[in-house]
Amino acid sequence: MDQTVAIITPAWKAQATIVTTVRSALVQTHAAWELWLIADDGFDYETFLAEAGIRDSRIRFLSSGGTGRGASNTRNVALEQITAPYAAILDADDRLKPQKLEMAVAALAEHGVVSTALDVMTEDFRHLRHVGHGPDRVLSAGTHKWVSLSMDSMVVWDRHRADGRYDPTMSNMTDLEFLLQLYRTAPTSMHLGMPLHDYIKRSSSMSNGKNVASGMIASKTEILRRLETGHYGLPAVEVDGVAAFLRISLEAEARYETALAARPGLLFEDHIEPMLAAAGRGLP
Repeated sequence: MDQTVAIITPAWKAQATIVTTVRSALVQTHAAWELWLIADDGFDYETFLAEAGIRDSRIRFLSSGGTGRGASNTRNVALEQITAPYAAILDADDRLKPQKLEMAVAALAEHGVVSTALDVMTEDFRHLRHVGHGPDRVLSAGTHKWVSLSMDSMVVWDRHRADGRYDPTMSNMTDLEFLLQLYRTAPTSMHLGMPLHDYIKRSSSMSNGKNVASGMIASKTEILRRLETGHYGLPAVEVDGVAAFLRISLEAEARYETALAARPGLLFEDHIEPMLAAAGRGLP
């Protein structure tokens, strides 16, 4: 059985990080992978990596078809072309832990979607916190966010059982929107509680920079609207679970600026986590 994983990596001015990111694929204990590196800045990443000593026939180099088309459009370029049965997302400044693909592929034997806990780090790879760590557990659309409360594109999925495309009309939260598409046909997922993905918190990134609250609020409100109008075709209990999370998340957005002023450097995850716990919906 083919167990190849197509790793999708959009690249926008990623020269400072891409070597480290690609090397994290090269050291995977599961060797059946393809890395689809899609340039969204017109840069020649193939030559750049070769000059750093990285040449591997499993790396495919593509263009987004423009410059600055955005991560959603860029990821979709690869999603339209890959033929591997499994797919995974790896942003151009993140890293895979060596066993991530091996453990995810094993879980895909029974589940259409696999998520993993995250090791959240600074740009120089200093540990900040974990997200979603703990026991392995089966999740659904309605319970997923109560365990993995941020960064949803670190999934690995079976394209025969669940698939989707990223929505370029949304400025933020495209990862969650994509995940909800996967849950249409894969009603449950396996969440691996071991941190298997290094997520880099960058002050300049779309999800962590200043003045992004309005975009986050608009996108969360739009996903909530889609849920409540049946857009994803999810059972009512699952809609209720995601919607409850989003309402708390919107409340957290409204409070975040004040909380950040009181505690400079406060991570949004640390800000929202007590609010989720107070709601009593989190899983043990």
